[in-house]
Amino acid sequence: MTTMTSEEIRRGLAENARAPYGAARNVHAETLGAAAEATGDRQLFRAALVCQIEAYEYSAERTKMVVPFARLLQEYDRDPGSFASHEVHRLFWRFKWVAGRIVESPEIPLTAVDGWLTDMERRYRLAGYSERAVRQAEFHLADAIGDEARTERAITGWAAADRDAMSDCHACEINTQGWYWARKGDDAKAIEVWQPVLADGMSCMEEPHRVLAHALLPLARLGRTDEARSYHLRGYRMARGKESLLRSVGEHIEFCALTGNESRGLEILAEHAAHLGPLADVESQMEFSGGVLVLLRRLTDLGHGDRPTVSYAGTHRTARELYELLYGEATDIAARFDARNGTSLVSQRLVDRIARRPVTDTLPLGVRSVRLAPAAVPAPRPGQDTGVQDDRAARGAAPAPAEPDLPALLAHARTARQQGHPSADRLWAEVAELAAAGGEATTDADPVLAADLLAHRAVLAAQAEDPKAADLYGEAAAAYRAAGHLGRAAHAELGVAGCAARHGAEPEEIRALLAAATEAARALDDTDPERTRRLLAAELATLRIGTHLSERAADEAAPPSGTAHLAAALARLVAEHGDEPAARTAGAGGIADLIADSEVTLARLALEEHDLDRAGILLASAAGRLIAADQPWDAVEPLTLRASVLAAHGDLAAAESEVRAALGHAAELTDGAEQAGVRLTLADILLRQGRDGAQEAVLHALDATHWLDHAGLEATAGARARLLLARAYAAAERTAEAAEVLQSALPDLLEQGEPEGVQAREMLGGLLRELHDPHAAAEQYLLAAETAKGWDEPGFEAGFAHSAGEALAAARLTREAEAAYERSLELWRRTGGNPTAEARLLRSLAWLAVDDESADDGPVRARALMEQAASVVDGSDEPALRYEQAQTWQQLARLLQDTLPEDRHEHEDEESGAGEAGATTSSEARAIREQVVTLLDRAAGLYATFGTDALAERFQCLAYAAWTEEELGRAEDAVARMTACVAELGSYEGPEAAELTARAQGVLHALT
Repeated sequence: MTTMTSEEIRRGLAENARAPYGAARNVHAETLGAAAEATGDRQLFRAALVCQIEAYEYSAERTKMVVPFARLLQEYDRDPGSFASHEVHRLFWRFKWVAGRIVESPEIPLTAVDGWLTDMERRYRLAGYSERAVRQAEFHLADAIGDEARTERAITGWAAADRDAMSDCHACEINTQGWYWARKGDDAKAIEVWQPVLADGMSCMEEPHRVLAHALLPLARLGRTDEARSYHLRGYRMARGKESLLRSVGEHIEFCALTGNESRGLEILAEHAAHLGPLADVESQMEFSGGVLVLLRRLTDLGHGDRPTVSYAGTHRTARELYELLYGEATDIAARFDARNGTSLVSQRLVDRIARRPVTDTLPLGVRSVRLAPAAVPAPRPGQDTGVQDDRAARGAAPAPAEPDLPALLAHARTARQQGHPSADRLWAEVAELAAAGGEATTDADPVLAADLLAHRAVLAAQAEDPKAADLYGEAAAAYRAAGHLGRAAHAELGVAGCAARHGAEPEEIRALLAAATEAARALDDTDPERTRRLLAAELATLRIGTHLSERAADEAAPPSGTAHLAAALARLVAEHGDEPAARTAGAGGIADLIADSEVTLARLALEEHDLDRAGILLASAAGRLIAADQPWDAVEPLTLRASVLAAHGDLAAAESEVRAALGHAAELTDGAEQAGVRLTLADILLRQGRDGAQEAVLHALDATHWLDHAGLEATAGARARLLLARAYAAAERTAEAAEVLQSALPDLLEQGEPEGVQAREMLGGLLRELHDPHAAAEQYLLAAETAKGWDEPGFEAGFAHSAGEALAAARLTREAEAAYERSLELWRRTGGNPTAEARLLRSLAWLAVDDESADDGPVRARALMEQAASVVDGSDEPALRYEQAQTWQQLARLLQDTLPEDRHEHEDEESGAGEAGATTSSEARAIREQVVTLLDRAAGLYATFGTDALAERFQCLAYAAWTEEELGRAEDAVARMTACVAELGSYEGPEAAELTARAQGVLHALT
């Protein structure tokens, strides 16, 4: 074994202190401890023991700290005088950690645990510390063994004792106190106690991470689901991948399992699968496994017991297999605690936890999760008892009977179909199910029912793009004719033509089918109330399909004329039929929906021509027509589209009013994409109005993602909805939630095309920077730059490279930041169109050069780069470039001041005048300071041209110049400068000017 020198050990301790927490850090700490002990240097050995304790505390091996702490305590007892005051403080502080770890170690007998606590109390009392930390440690022990009387005494004594240097941070204390109330079943009290931490007011190494996890189920049980969702998104991001927070990760998994987010729980489990199984900290193992067991039991209850989950002990396990393995391990640990404690409490708590039932069927989280495959046990239908804000109480169609009564259900389905009610498809599906149960006798007794069921099958096939739909419509038409329902037969024949057109039949065949459908409608008796409707429907279908056929057959080089013909024909039909009595009703004989549909088509054509005014009028007419005809669900589309038109006009208030009306009429829609569309439009309009609407925008965008997920569109429209949801979260300053949602949708957004993927990466990079994760931010910016590399406009790649450089610089990756900045600079120079970006890049490179400790010429290169930046924007009358010029001069002044050479002369010759106050610098340094003042004056002069828009920058320059003049021994000039500055700032009005005036007066006071 190679012996390490003391210096190597010290370097190793310093490196390990900066290493990520985990097994590797622990092993290195143990190696350094053994090496330090071998040197015989007691101080070095103590430092190595502290290194071990620190490493264990924030890992999955925290209970292993007991041994190194006991040795450290022996060192102290052997020679207390050799411990510096900070070492003594550190020793007593870590006593609290160990007190918790021995309670969590079932192999340590209760007598030994009590002995540790007694010793802790004695030592704290002798050292003059409060008993607050002692009572807190006793509380943990009393709770663990179920001694309620002792628990109450301990928490009372804890609260009564004074806070002092040994007290846990306030956030950690609040964590435990709230957890005590949650354990007692008082969720509301627990949340009240936790509130200061939940509100971001308090934090430490592991807070608010733990409190956010503890609060999830209490909040969900209290019905405060918005907060629970928020804390899950924020809290899991904090806890993810941290070994010491496995208990919190388990709580997040349990929360997902009990709120209808089982797939999300599986994803979290997969991210932490490496921590399943035996851990040195067996209590953490049991608590983490407890949350996983809740998920696995829930999956089995839902019929997913045979679903593959994660690998365990080298073998991929199903949910049922993994449950059995983890259950055995967790209950064994619980039994060990119970044997030590002389109770069955730990085992009972574990069993109770695993048996918890769902708090709600579905709590939408907004993040993208892979949907579970259909299981033997049916899952709730989308929107059923979900907590999503929608109201589906039926309007217009009579409520379906509670009992399976086929005649009543059939009448209900026919009424809904006649009204065009969104529930029609579902009702016909129920009719088909009951009819199938009744056998052939049912359809034989009602020949129209047989035709209806064929038509229903045709509708389903058409929706699924099944080519057999045309044949089914044909069979339905024949069945209706045989039953004497010629109006329905005409409708079915129109369905045949539509299916043929969708599936690419020959134009002659499609036209013949349309002609047949038109003739079937014309053949209806003049007294038939459906005749007008069937004729107009056939005419509209012929127009639309004919236009499509004409465009398909036209020479690609010829200008399209079909669209103009369609618009003219539709306008003629609306003018001819729009005022008829039938145009004011829907259902049998009514044509209001057909006229409205024509108006919507005309509006879309007008939008293609950028005629917003005409489009708005047509959409308003269509919506009003449908509402008057008692078909409000069909008014959702024109109202939503009109809201977008109004927003494009800039009338956001009217747009909001229109889309809220659409949302009110959307209650009965069953199509997920339609429900999502109106909500996303409202969310977008609210976001355009600024931050005030952001919180509500979050709720509507969240609802939209839920609808799209249940419609099976999570990878397409759902991904775009999550992008809007992330924008809303960001606008509401809920950055962690925005990042979590966007990261979950990123793989899908990358599949939408390069522009969407790049936009998502750029936004995610910005969010990650706000979350102080510059490494991850830089990765997103660089990936965006790589995607944009082949684009015609190099400015995109340049901008992403610039952003990557800023993130890399923040991460202190100097070489990488320099490469990114230079890449961006080269691209901008190639285009020659962005001197602002060039100047900023050169300034950033200058500051990197200053910080470059590996080169001796850093300051020289930095100054050259700053001067180059000044030359890029020099002499321009453009306001933006004048501002950059001022910024460059100001930053060059600061750079010169920061890189002043060391003084080479304490005093110049008195005859030279250097004996005056402040003139103890070298001549070279004095010259640089003179230049600094000149540069600051230039910058301040340019800032003055911007008036109040650059008031703060001008003040900074004047104050900095005044202090520099004071250093040059020109105190009177400095005072005169700041006196003038105070007078100038005082002439402006507003809070910013008042604050700057006060600051300037402070500088003046300090100078005098």
